[in-house]
Amino acid sequence: MNLGSEYLRIVIERFKDVKTLGEKTMTQLSEEEIHWAYNNESNSVAIIVKHLSGNMVSRWTDFLTSDGEKPYRKRDGEFLDDISSKSELITVWDKGWEVLINTLTNLSEQDLLKHIYIRGERHLVIEAIERQVAHYAYHVGQIVYIGKQIKDGSWESLSIPKGESEEYLKEMLNKHKNH
Repeated sequence: MNLGSEYLRIVIERFKDVKTLGEKTMTQLSEEEIHWAYNNESNSVAIIVKHLSGNMVSRWTDFLTSDGEKPYRKRDGEFLDDISSKSELITVWDKGWEVLINTLTNLSEQDLLKHIYIRGERHLVIEAIERQVAHYAYHVGQIVYIGKQIKDGSWESLSIPKGESEEYLKEMLNKHKNH
């Protein structure tokens, strides 16, 4: 087992876990709810998805060979809520994640200590990956929080439901007891 390959396997798994949280939230939201925002300074789920996807496509396309802030990216436009449907939302979402996962899947252990650039700033590949883990988890957390605000009592928990922590712990300990 080598460290670099294990790191890439784990980070891909973590990104997929974050992606799943966003998807499980969006599944619970209606066509109208994806556009809900608390106030004018807040972003809707649709805007957050556009921003994430725009960031992912820019950062992870030609990852090792070009600056992560591509000239074609229109970041300010990512904050306009012009997604017409939930179907379009999912298409935009999937596009970004596909570029990210494909790029990470094709990296090798040797790539982790290479340098890449984001807005002209030099980063180790491993540093750039960690930067994006934090960025994407931050925004998917916003998506989940918005979903919980909108759905209130009809929210379907994405983790251990309130009041069920002890039971969950017992189940997990029993499940892993013989391993």
